[in-house]
Amino acid sequence: MALLLTRPPDAPPERLDECLAAGGYEGLRKAREIGPDEVIRLVGEADLRGRGGAGFPAAKKWALARAAQGAPKYVVANGGEHEPGSRKDRFLVAMYPHRVLEGVAVCAHATGATVAYLYLIEDMADAIESAKTAIEEAQAKALLGDLEVHVALAPTTYVAGEETAALEVIEGKKAWPRRKPPYPGQAGLFGKPTTVTNVETLAWAAGIVRGGADWWGPGAMLATLGNDVVRPGVYEVPLGTTFRALIEGCGEGAAGGRPVRAILPALSSAFLPASALDLPMTNAAVKAAGSNLGCGGVSILEDGSCVVERLVEISQFFKREQCGQCPPCRMETSTLAAVLEKLAAGAPGDYETQIEKITSFTRGKGNCSLIEMAAAPVLSALRHFPEDFAAHAMTGRCGGSATST
Repeated sequence: MALLLTRPPDAPPERLDECLAAGGYEGLRKAREIGPDEVIRLVGEADLRGRGGAGFPAAKKWALARAAQGAPKYVVANGGEHEPGSRKDRFLVAMYPHRVLEGVAVCAHATGATVAYLYLIEDMADAIESAKTAIEEAQAKALLGDLEVHVALAPTTYVAGEETAALEVIEGKKAWPRRKPPYPGQAGLFGKPTTVTNVETLAWAAGIVRGGADWWGPGAMLATLGNDVVRPGVYEVPLGTTFRALIEGCGEGAAGGRPVRAILPALSSAFLPASALDLPMTNAAVKAAGSNLGCGGVSILEDGSCVVERLVEISQFFKREQCGQCPPCRMETSTLAAVLEKLAAGAPGDYETQIEKITSFTRGKGNCSLIEMAAAPVLSALRHFPEDFAAHAMTGRCGGSATST
């Protein structure tokens, strides 16, 4: 049973009257009745995790901001989604803007915030229009109380979606991540306590407060499948759904009709081999397998596909999208891309040593986690698919036909 994506995918955006008829804003009403501490307790009991990539417990983040001293306090609903392969945030804001907006108001009530920003990439035309319309509709019905809500637009860069880079953009500065600590919950927008939370997390939070554990059940997540499957789209699945059920059930299998060779849970995650198809999609299980769920933009490689060629694309993306602020990140992303391009061309060399040296030297040295994101797919591919690296180093070509276990 769908909890969040309750309408046909080709339906128009949900308007306020339709949302109210489906129980919208009941979570906010209940939040005001039970009080901030009980709201945070319910969110914690549900073990709701951030859906922007890090998977941090939402209740801990909210509690930090609630306990922090200083006013005003802020909420930033982060829809700064710019990772290739993920489009669930823009879809959610475009099609279900009131679910997100209600979550913003619930979070504001729980943390003591009086001002909120819905942070979107400037090329998300449909989502921006839906968000502005939803804010106007909710304000006209006095649903938001005294909460002041604005739409803030981010540049079309990957790093602009990082939580502290979002704060910089809202303050009128470059989209450069801040060094932490302090964390936003302690000193965020304009130096005041700020809760930066992914828009999907907020939409789930409103439902959890309204319906409690019975409604939430095992939990759920939104996953994006792209054109490497037969039926691409944004899917709501229960937490614990296997990668096989998502890829073969929702996506109807690989687009080329061949067996799956590799799984990438998100572009910034580590590769998993085909033996992980029956791995449950939970934060704990995927982490134990050596990767992470990230933002749920799941992609695959089929048998016959080359991991090295995919890594070249990924490394070029991170090289292009690093913001230029931190020298170690500039060095790693540029060098990784150059090394992988040489490998793909068949230039002989000890690539494993080079890659491990580069990534170990730069690990943890940036203001954000892009250094680790750029390294994760490469290091995991070395571990699971060494035959592709060896073939390219010898011949400049890769069979990519054997399924790794």
